[in-house]
Amino acid sequence: MKNWIAEYVAAQRATLASLNVEALEGLVTTLRKAWSEDRQIFAVGNGGSAANASHFAVDLGKGSSDKLGKRFRVLSLTDNVAWITALGNDYSYDDIFVRQLTNYARPGDVVIGISVSGNSPNLVKTMEWCRANGVWTVALVGAKRGRMAELADQLVVIDDTHYGRVEDAQMTILHLLCYAFMETDAATA
Repeated sequence: MKNWIAEYVAAQRATLASLNVEALEGLVTTLRKAWSEDRQIFAVGNGGSAANASHFAVDLGKGSSDKLGKRFRVLSLTDNVAWITALGNDYSYDDIFVRQLTNYARPGDVVIGISVSGNSPNLVKTMEWCRANGVWTVALVGAKRGRMAELADQLVVIDDTHYGRVEDAQMTILHLLCYAFMETDAATA
């Protein structure tokens, strides 16, 4: 067991070490622009990535906003179970995010799509809808990249295919984005 644990930790370190610092800096810039222009930021994902989207919305909406005074307008589209299940039941599970965005999103807003595979049909459809409607897109995906990588305006590829390591790295990235506003002068840089 000790060897397996040591190997797992070493693999997680390697995954984090592979992150592109310039791409992450670009995401901070995107959030700063959205904040300064009072744009809405949406986070979407499935499974563990949905949990990461929710966690991100909490940290950016509370922690980062508390630090700055001026609030981030951020919403995780994974959080309204009644609406998600109504949309999935009445239309299609592939429409659960797009149908919410038709109510909320405006050109210039930002959608952050979080996926290990990059091929989740509801996230791909979301990216396509955003492209057609002037909504800026960010994709956080694993090494398989998927269709989301082709559609996103900004892309961060986590160089691993292990679901746990990629989801952990996603959360590290999302925390980094929030703490950039809590611990640095990212809002004015």
